[in-house]
Amino acid sequence: MKQDIPFEPVVGVSIAIVPDADASETTPGETGVATWQVFLLNNNDFPLENIIIASEGYGTQPDGEAVRTSTLRYHFPEVAAHSATPIELIDPAIFYLTNQYWVSYYRDRQIFDKKFVFVPDSIVPGNFSRLDLLAGRAGVLHG
Repeated sequence: MKQDIPFEPVVGVSIAIVPDADASETTPGETGVATWQVFLLNNNDFPLENIIIASEGYGTQPDGEAVRTSTLRYHFPEVAAHSATPIELIDPAIFYLTNQYWVSYYRDRQIFDKKFVFVPDSIVPGNFSRLDLLAGRAGVLHG
């Protein structure tokens, strides 16, 4: 069953969380101020096929109460080589949570699978990188 499926390492696929132009001057946690977008980046020379992404957030409130967001699932038939595909908008009010994106896709009938986990308070301008697939925009990259 599961042990019969060879899981090869995921290479050249990453998740980036990118603010709009005004977000770099705002404080994370302020709602309604800036729009942030989550992208799937394919840096490979081949397309990804039949992509399924599950996103969720979990952690604790400042008062210690456990919190978990809804699990959202997305499907994309194909993501072209050397391209970025928007997945979802993300509210800065949940940046204090662990935000997880579980990505599964096929390449030549082989399944690939990886979790991308953004730890609490890691989605901040101090962690920005230049994202060439997004025309040099800055964002938090997890690869």
